[in-house]
Amino acid sequence: MRITREFCPGDRYVYDFGLCSYANGWAQVDTAQDASYFGTWANPTRLMIFNYCEGDTTLKEAASLEEFAAELREIDAWNRAHGYGPARIDPGFDPAMREAFEGLGLADMLH
Repeated sequence: MRITREFCPGDRYVYDFGLCSYANGWAQVDTAQDASYFGTWANPTRLMIFNYCEGDTTLKEAASLEEFAAELREIDAWNRAHGYGPARIDPGFDPAMREAFEGLGLADMLH
């Protein structure tokens, strides 16, 4: 897993409506800790997971479908263990995005 960390002050909505939008192939990974200062998104085509937390950003780029799915499972497990779970992936109204996550064996994590 390739990990890139940066600091980008602002709020999560810059990513919701820009880089990590549905139009750009990203789905929100919803948890109970979501707020203007926190959010997570996943791109099943590019095998990327992006997290924004109070200006700190983390981009994880998986080397395989299995690694990508395992990382999303780990995010779910961490959130459950810390009282923020379950993590739910929101594919929006895009059948292709829903099918991409289902094809990864993540149907149980979808809204």
